Amino acid sequence: MSKSLIILRGLPGGGKSTFAKVLSEEGKYPVLSIDDYFTNPETGNYKFKFDKNHLAYKSCETRTKSLMENGVEKIFLDNTFTLEWEMEPYFKMAAEFGYTVFVATVENRHGRGNIHNISNDQLKKMAEKFKVILLP
Repeated sequence: MSKSLIILRGLPGGGKSTFAKVLSEEGKYPVLSIDDYFTNPETGNYKFKFDKNHLAYKSCETRTKSLMENGVEKIFLDNTFTLEWEMEPYFKMAAEFGYTVFVATVENRHGRGNIHNISNDQLKKMAEKFKVILLP
């Protein structure tokens, strides 16, 4: 059985979460996100706290590693991943546990806004930092 780690990256409001839900076959395969840390599991309310962001990153990494240790066939990650270093821990885990990594960039072509109330100015700053890496 081949195992896959599918990383969906893009700016807030791009449609990553919606696309991940479709690709995961409506929950057959797990979808992990840093947003999970800030979402109340009982109410579904999302409340971002910048001072807790490092904990959210660590939580997502820990949960991903646990799934890989259990040999889950497909794992989806739905985060912005605007900077290369944000993906590095996942590349290392994938190599350790024998996962093939796929990275897909999701763009807001549907015209809807983001649910995180991120301003257009902030989105522009994030877009400027967003890099696509070309490997030889």
